[in-house]
Amino acid sequence: MNRISRLCFAALCLLLCHQLAQAQSKQVEGNVLAKDKSPLVGVTVAVKGGTSGTQTDANGHFKLQVPNASGAVLVFSFIGYTRHEEPVTGRGVISIVLEEDQKKLEEIVVVGYGQQKKKDVTGSIASVSSKAIQEVPVTNAQQALQGRTPGVDVVSNSAKPGDEPTVRIRGTRSLSAGNDPLYVIDGIPYSGSLNDIGPGTIQSMEILKDASATAIYGSRGANGVVLITTTRGKTSRPVVTYSGSYGMVKNLGQTDLMNGAQFAEMRREAYRTIGRYNDNNRDSSDKAIFVPQEYAGIQKGTSTDWQKLLLSTGYQTNHSIGVNGGTEKTKYAVGLGYFKDQGVLKLQSYERYNINISLDQMIGSRVKVGATMLASYSNRKGETYNGINNAIRMLPISSPYDDNGNLITFPNNDSNLPNPLLDYENGNRVENRKRFRLFTSLYGEVEIIDGLKYRLNVGPDISQFNYGRFQGKNNFDLLIGGGDATASKTSGETIAYTVENVVTYNKTFNKKHNIGFTGLYSVQRQRGDSSTANVRGVMVEAQEYYNLGQAMNVTGVGSSLGTWTILSYMGRLNYGYDDRYLVTLTMRADGSSRFAPGQKWGYFPSIAAAWNMSNEQFLKSSRNVSHLKLRASFGRIGNTGIDPYATQGLLARIPYSFGGKGVLGYTPQMLRNPNLTWETTTSFDAGLDFGFFKDRLTGTIDFYKQKTTDLLMPFLLPYSNGFNSVLQNVGATSNTGWEAALTGIIIDNPNGFNWSMDVNFSRNRSKILELMGGKKEDIGNGWFVGQPTYVYYDYNKIGIWQTGDKYDGLNYKPKPGEIKVEDTNGDKKIDASDRKILGTPQPDWTAGMTQRLSYKNFELSVVAFARIGGMVKSDFYQNTNTLFGRFNNLNINYWTPSNPTNDFPRPNANQERPVNYQSLSYFDGSFFKIRNISLSYALPEATVKRMQMQGLRFNVSVKQPLILAPYRQKYKGVDPEDVNVIGIDAPATWMLQFGVNARF
Repeated sequence: MNRISRLCFAALCLLLCHQLAQAQSKQVEGNVLAKDKSPLVGVTVAVKGGTSGTQTDANGHFKLQVPNASGAVLVFSFIGYTRHEEPVTGRGVISIVLEEDQKKLEEIVVVGYGQQKKKDVTGSIASVSSKAIQEVPVTNAQQALQGRTPGVDVVSNSAKPGDEPTVRIRGTRSLSAGNDPLYVIDGIPYSGSLNDIGPGTIQSMEILKDASATAIYGSRGANGVVLITTTRGKTSRPVVTYSGSYGMVKNLGQTDLMNGAQFAEMRREAYRTIGRYNDNNRDSSDKAIFVPQEYAGIQKGTSTDWQKLLLSTGYQTNHSIGVNGGTEKTKYAVGLGYFKDQGVLKLQSYERYNINISLDQMIGSRVKVGATMLASYSNRKGETYNGINNAIRMLPISSPYDDNGNLITFPNNDSNLPNPLLDYENGNRVENRKRFRLFTSLYGEVEIIDGLKYRLNVGPDISQFNYGRFQGKNNFDLLIGGGDATASKTSGETIAYTVENVVTYNKTFNKKHNIGFTGLYSVQRQRGDSSTANVRGVMVEAQEYYNLGQAMNVTGVGSSLGTWTILSYMGRLNYGYDDRYLVTLTMRADGSSRFAPGQKWGYFPSIAAAWNMSNEQFLKSSRNVSHLKLRASFGRIGNTGIDPYATQGLLARIPYSFGGKGVLGYTPQMLRNPNLTWETTTSFDAGLDFGFFKDRLTGTIDFYKQKTTDLLMPFLLPYSNGFNSVLQNVGATSNTGWEAALTGIIIDNPNGFNWSMDVNFSRNRSKILELMGGKKEDIGNGWFVGQPTYVYYDYNKIGIWQTGDKYDGLNYKPKPGEIKVEDTNGDKKIDASDRKILGTPQPDWTAGMTQRLSYKNFELSVVAFARIGGMVKSDFYQNTNTLFGRFNNLNINYWTPSNPTNDFPRPNANQERPVNYQSLSYFDGSFFKIRNISLSYALPEATVKRMQMQGLRFNVSVKQPLILAPYRQKYKGVDPEDVNVIGIDAPATWMLQFGVNARF
């Protein structure tokens, strides 16, 4: 074949290929309409599994070139409408009608003792999904709530592995009784540590906030209710899932302390202040104020970072495997989990094994039975260990090791400064809390007639713990005071059960009237007992705390028993008319064994109403309003909030001399008060639920006002009575606040880029309305009428006294370099009457934000949280800022004659602490945190199928990578987040984590 023939043949082949491609590819066009036949603008039309796509124009029309038109499938998607797939089958014209997506309104929400459609809910309820829980690596369920829903304030107590945060729903109500919410797991009230429940077993959490939602739980729901639903089986073939992760944990930073040279100069200045340092003969002066070890360290240029020696890289690992499936009759779910958090301090860790099993079985067509079992075993190490507190006191001019590499017991020859690294020596400090828990929920349900059901819930709950602590004679704490090795052991058991009889009836009449009734009779009982023993003189230290009987001395022994019971009756009536007008009436009666006869029963009514405005004719035709509901509620809830037997008084054993011999007797320790009764909170809530632009923007807005009366708190008595207080019902508080939550779908492209965002905002103002005896203030407890329930009451630092300052007739003569505090009453003297309210830890507002972005198989999520306003108190600035010269000090800008600053006072070797030193510890508590950034990639469906799997996803996340706060950036702190006081404890951390999720 000559060259021309070959060219003609190639051209013919290209022409044939083009014609074949034209035959397989086809232009498809059509219209996309709503149910009322109006055109839908901006509907995404894409070829399933391909890359081509388009959107409908202003007339709802689209044109699209479709390859392989005979086998292609078009995918139509639009916000507010159900996704629709349409086979092309060679057609050139395709027009469809999209159905409105009602799943938002038909979404089922878990409420007290049942479920409701979201559109029928009249109370203030927020939901947190399993996806939101898994977006942030957490140890327990409470941590997953931080920043995810308005009105729920979650604050970490410390960064210790196994520590649980403090949770407050709509503020603090009680001054002395409990303020923690009630947790209900699979319908059974739950008490104790939520660390026992692995977050991976949680399917969803609902937070009940207003009186209508919580009154159904009566006294147990006084501080809000968190309903937790665990993983259940579903109708499908068995699906096996595995989730695993490993993360490296690092401290966010270190306390900014003085280095060797800075500390040495600070001590010199402390002695200059008292005239005992001669700068003309520095070497001789140094030898006089530094012990030989310290002087040698200065000469060598020693600058030991004791924090760095104690800190190391920790890790967090989490693994779970589950099997889920079932038929229409039988559904099951089984899961196993393992979690370990090794802290950045070697002696602190938390380890947990857990198993969850759920089973739901239909018997015939009207009987259903089921069970949930949650079991866990955990071991927490070093819960009271505070290595950082030990390290930050150590002098940087001392060395931890001698020339042979052995630890020096007292590096500074100071009995108050033993080497903190000794705690890391094997056997010098051992502390374990081992805990086992079995929480079970059993139910049986029968549908007696259509709409009428009876359900029996039984919830046995058993937990046991063993705590042991051993401190060898070379332990840091014992070296300070001296003495033999000590050991203590505590063990306890708690057995609780709940039995509930629930009757429900739901019926619709004439297609417009819907009636629902729930009736309850329940009994809850808990019995806990514990015993403890403490000894000194453990001669064989290898025995640790396992053989207390061999110790030289028993220093303490005790035991306790506590039992309480609550008997309850409840009725709830729901009425709805035409999906427009909704009313809920609730009444609950609780009888508590904690109160005396005649005061045991409390009655808690509530009423709520809602108006589904979007179902009215004037809004039904609106294309911009998807749903709009106005709701309001009013009710009363109570709080038992006291320990069992508080109404009966207490006796205390005391030793005394009788007949020349030591004997034991008993004296009243606490006065009895048989008139104690319930704290009562009256609550009003008004809210608006909305959805706009086919639910592209949804949200809620709430305003609430609460008043709590008959506070359970100590009434102060004259000491001449022999008692300083008696527990009474006195005082009142209030909480007022605003909440808002918004969810927006910003970009929605099935085959491309997607972007959604959740934001929430809360503002709560608590106030004390009344104190005991009509008093306006209780300075000892920091309570003031008209002020928040917790305030900082102290001297107000306004600067540092400077050389040449005029004293304006003050009755004392301050020295330059001392703290200047405000003379609030203008009487020219500083005394206790000059203290004032400096601020409150209550923030001005809190907010949370979650950003979710995805492109094809990639997904990125960013979770952020902020607390703005409020004040924090820092123990670092109070306890590690002595400027005394014996211990190391914060690296601060202190006053000297050549550095006349107004920041911090002059060091003084004659003062263990500066005068009014506590005034140095108050700071702006505002902060903004990125809680987590997570990037994941899911393997393509075709690849996964070739691997005979259903799904495979890899992810990498960074936990707490950023904190912006005045306390951190301006004042060199580490983390401003704490309940009321920033304690000296395990440092805040960040984590880089890698994970994998697989489905088979």
